Amino acid sequence: MLRINDDIALKDWELSERFVRASGPGGQNVNKVSSAVELRFEAARSPSLPRAAKARLKRLAGRRWTRDGAVVIRCDTTRSQARNRELARERLAALVARALERPRRRIATRPTLASKRRRLEAKTRRGAVKSLRGKVSGED
Repeated sequence: MLRINDDIALKDWELSERFVRASGPGGQNVNKVSSAVELRFEAARSPSLPRAAKARLKRLAGRRWTRDGAVVIRCDTTRSQARNRELARERLAALVARALERPRRRIATRPTLASKRRRLEAKTRRGAVKSLRGKVSGED
């Protein structure tokens, strides 16, 4: 069981781990030991997450979201299998926690009169600078 917050915990059947060989430097050890971990969370089938959180999780996960609705997190940061497993679980917990946060609704406001004036003055100055970039004439 992976606890996300006080209300939500992911059950063991929703998570699966697979240990694979890590890529990159590591000498002969990298060819012998499967120290990298692929943590798979069945997000689409999870009863733990509300529908809105699943939609946010899909957007946040990006390429880590699979076609069948799972989030796959790969970790090969350290040479220790146990530490990679911990890191992958922490990353998943952080990702799900971010997905559980409801985004604040933006309150539409009008720009102030002073900000409108500043914007128009800046545009005027910029236009004046650009008008001076034309061809030079009158010296012939």
